[in-house]
Amino acid sequence: MVKAIDIVVNLWTTEVTENYPEHLDEFWDLMASSRGLDKFSGNETTQKGIPIEMEIAEMDKAGVEKGLLLATTGGDVGSSIFFEKHIDIIHRVCQEYPERFKGIVGINPSKIGEWLGKLDRGVQEYGFVGAHIYPHWFGKAPNHAVYYPFYARCEQLGVPVQIQVGHSMQWFLETVAPPILLDRLAIDFPKLKIIGIHTGHPWTEEMISMAWKHKNVFIGTDAHAPQYWDPSLVRFLNGRGQDKVLFGTDWPIIGFERAINEIEALGLREGSKQKLLRDNAIRVYGLEDWV
Repeated sequence: MVKAIDIVVNLWTTEVTENYPEHLDEFWDLMASSRGLDKFSGNETTQKGIPIEMEIAEMDKAGVEKGLLLATTGGDVGSSIFFEKHIDIIHRVCQEYPERFKGIVGINPSKIGEWLGKLDRGVQEYGFVGAHIYPHWFGKAPNHAVYYPFYARCEQLGVPVQIQVGHSMQWFLETVAPPILLDRLAIDFPKLKIIGIHTGHPWTEEMISMAWKHKNVFIGTDAHAPQYWDPSLVRFLNGRGQDKVLFGTDWPIIGFERAINEIEALGLREGSKQKLLRDNAIRVYGLEDWV
């Protein structure tokens, strides 16, 4: 079995979830019921949390060796309503489990100077290996000028950036990130590795076209169960795009074991599966010394 590396993993302890707004509970319950998912290992509400020990046990059971742990941030620009997994908390967990997790810095454009400082601290002091953006939480498309200082800094620091493209049933947020908008970014920042996460659904073909067109654009498979992946994505990662697609779950949105089992059921070539689950993450994120 391939020892998988998951590029999109959440910390779900009470410490980071207890202050999440209530409508997120409704959203995640809808995700669970509509996709046939377990309700986060039996937790009926976000506030109950999932202990880190349980998360690691689920990784072990599925054969997921390592994960990139997100210090996510989101909310309306100019609003005090936002959620954050603070980089200091993520850093502490990465220190406690250094062979299991590395951090990813969340980006919030509401205060550019402050959050550029967090990006620098995460990468330069804490050893985080990338950045992460949820454009829909800020109502601004990923090619908006407000993000450009962050893209420039990521390029200077030499770390990839994950950008959610498409949508994931968040009825309370406008969809602002069709994958075609990555086209301009890839041209403006040719040395920046850009990962369009959440598969780009429902514009999967657009996401594939961007990954195929630009050598610095990749696809993350998180937040969508493999059994529901668009057939065009499966063909792409199993053939000409085998070097362009990275495994992710967005756990606990998609369970580790479910993801691995459903990937096994896709009937991928062994070489393509190895690249999807492990090798592409090592190459794109420069994890050679960690694995």
